[in-house]
Amino acid sequence: MMVKRYTDFVTGYARAIVFFVVLATAILGYYAQYLSIDASAETLLLENDADLKLTREVHGRYISPDYLLVAYTPSSDMLSDTTIKTIHTLKASLLDIKGVESVTTLLDVPLLESPPIAITEVVKNVRTLSTPDTNRTLAQKELSTSPLYANNLVSGDFKTTAILINLKEDSVYTKLLQARNAFIELQATRELSPEEQKQFSEAKMKFKAYNDANRDTMHQLIENVRRTLKPFQEKEELFLGGVMMISDDMIGFVKNDIALYGTAIVLIMILMLWIIFRQLRFVVLPILISAAALIITTGINALLGIEITVVSSNYVAMQLITTLSLVIHLIVSYREEYLLFPDATQKELIGITLKRMSIPSVFIILTSYAGFGSLMTCDILPIIDLGIMMSIGVTISLVVAYLLFPAIMMLLAKKPPVMVFDKSFTLNTTFAHIVEHHAKKVIAVVLLLLVLSAYGVTQLFVENSFINYFKQDTEIYKGMQKIDHELGGTTPLEIVVTFPEVKTEAKASDAQSDDLLDSFEDEFAQNTNDAKYWFTPEKMQTIERVHNYLDALPQVGNVSSLATLSKVGRIVKEGKDFDNFEYALLYNELSLEYKKILLLPYVNTEHNEARFVIRLIDSDPHLRRNALLAQIKEELVTKVGLEPQNVKLVGMMVLYNNMLQSLFNSQIATLGLALLLLGSMFLFLFRSFKIALLAMTVNMVPISIIFGIMGIAGIPLDMMSITIASIALGITVDNTIHYLYRFREELGHDGDYVASMHRAHGTIAFGMFYYSLATIVGFLVLVTSNFIPTLIFGLLTVIVLLVATVSDLVFSPLLVLIFKPFGSKK
Repeated sequence: MMVKRYTDFVTGYARAIVFFVVLATAILGYYAQYLSIDASAETLLLENDADLKLTREVHGRYISPDYLLVAYTPSSDMLSDTTIKTIHTLKASLLDIKGVESVTTLLDVPLLESPPIAITEVVKNVRTLSTPDTNRTLAQKELSTSPLYANNLVSGDFKTTAILINLKEDSVYTKLLQARNAFIELQATRELSPEEQKQFSEAKMKFKAYNDANRDTMHQLIENVRRTLKPFQEKEELFLGGVMMISDDMIGFVKNDIALYGTAIVLIMILMLWIIFRQLRFVVLPILISAAALIITTGINALLGIEITVVSSNYVAMQLITTLSLVIHLIVSYREEYLLFPDATQKELIGITLKRMSIPSVFIILTSYAGFGSLMTCDILPIIDLGIMMSIGVTISLVVAYLLFPAIMMLLAKKPPVMVFDKSFTLNTTFAHIVEHHAKKVIAVVLLLLVLSAYGVTQLFVENSFINYFKQDTEIYKGMQKIDHELGGTTPLEIVVTFPEVKTEAKASDAQSDDLLDSFEDEFAQNTNDAKYWFTPEKMQTIERVHNYLDALPQVGNVSSLATLSKVGRIVKEGKDFDNFEYALLYNELSLEYKKILLLPYVNTEHNEARFVIRLIDSDPHLRRNALLAQIKEELVTKVGLEPQNVKLVGMMVLYNNMLQSLFNSQIATLGLALLLLGSMFLFLFRSFKIALLAMTVNMVPISIIFGIMGIAGIPLDMMSITIASIALGITVDNTIHYLYRFREELGHDGDYVASMHRAHGTIAFGMFYYSLATIVGFLVLVTSNFIPTLIFGLLTVIVLLVATVSDLVFSPLLVLIFKPFGSKK
């Protein structure tokens, strides 16, 4: 009765409904342009991460500006007049760019060995390559061998040098971030008052607005740097690098892929739909409805302030798959009903189609809610946003499909379907034949695949390598590889070592000696962190032990710390160490310009700590970040002899790793919750525990196989590929519901399981095949992308579609025939 009323409504007001959807699409399409894509580090951080708070505290104590890095390989000798002039010109051009604070080149760094001079002279007159009488031969020797500069500022072969572009500190960003984070920290301790909630909302809005504008500003700055480098690249080799550039380029790749491959997928799907249906209406309808649903969803997301991140960038493809499935099944069902009831009116055919397809379609959306809703139970904002986006998306897909399809079909003249492709398509009957006559072989193949998948799953690893996001012939890959192999690595990691307070112990025989001791301890406590007293031999030995340990790790490209300066001092003083007076002299008397290079990034006497800045070789195929971080943390205690509470690992690598590990753990947890919810939905739909168990078994096959393939192929689970489980589950659930629902309907006619299986394959299987075929061919175009995550996503989606279709049309009916979950024959 409800379906009849709905049919009367949608066919009776067809023009008004089409107008309403077009209007909604136009209005929300206007807002859709404001949906932003954010691949910045901020979107990938866990706000409740203790390491994030610690990292911000550490960066507040040290000079840690955002920077870009240029790897420059001149065509002339590194220290030739031509190269030095080029570096001077390039530096001047870079300094003219708005947002650039300073530029450090090999011409600007202090030379302590060219020739070796006493520290007392260094602080008075720092020599650089720009100093007129500098001996270039000695300078080359120092730059290529000094622990300060070798494989850091210059490459080992002295053919490539780094040009460091320090960006201006954004005090407004820092202020807004601190204001927002203050409420986040407060909220973690107690419930916010209504007034505080209001202030928190305002702080979030101000930060988001500024961050959006700042992202555009950063993109413009990077583009200006690229434009500045371009004239020099005509004769010289220059590559741009740095974390800021990687984030910006990832946004560019994602935007480009959405535009280019989105268009290509649509064009290919149009071709496939024409091959399958041979009627313009059945080509236009799926594309029109999919586009309208996607535009409306995007507009709603923009109005809600939800941003696309690297985690949620696949939502477009996921919604497209959902919408196409709904519409193609409606088309196939309509064509089937037309052949059964050729004399029925258009309204009657629409009514029969809606009656047959509405219940499975609604349950498909409800199961999608269960799957995507489970994502919102984790504590990672991008995953929560993906859950919200897809919950909104599947709702819009259902509403738009069940409004536009019947309304537009009612406005079109009734025409007989063209069945040319259907008559020549025999895969459905082939699959039915396999199910009936080759049951043992099917079970053997499934078991073999599951065994291989189980092995593959054991080989899965969670990793995130930015260099492997890009093809080897791209500029960004070449630049990152050069920096990795010739300039000490690309991925930063910071280690902070806190020194225990020195306690003075002594025995006093009388009150006078006690007073003298107390007086001494008071003075010592006041001065112990002054530079004059801070640089003790014990501290310097500890710093050097930590430095040497880190430098010996094969995954580490370069280590910079106070020990680097210590090693230079040993060279300058012919094997003798700097004493605490000389360190104090450098710390107190060296000009700020050079102190920023040699000392301030690596020591903070006020907090009694030393900092080690490490760069890892991101392109090392054996690099496992989580294992390396755990190893460093453990061995600094067991091998170096530090106390666990005095060692802190901070920085972007730690935060990314925490996010990735949390993402993996949350996906496992949410996948389990999703399966539980889906099982409940199957139980509610079919009122049978046996059917629910059978359906869940079928749904686990594609997930197991896709994870097995990833493990065997060495494809890591990272922030881009980890959502494939949700996609696999969504696709398989759709097909499972359609098939089992139709099988039960066919079984009701005669109670014959085998005959019902053949009839189900001869009807609903067409929709499953056509939807999979159109989507597979469309998504295959993604494998040509230069952005590896897009390529892998396209490939994995195609595999999922293939496996899900075969599983639902071979394994699912086989289990139904074996266990007869709908009851025995009548």
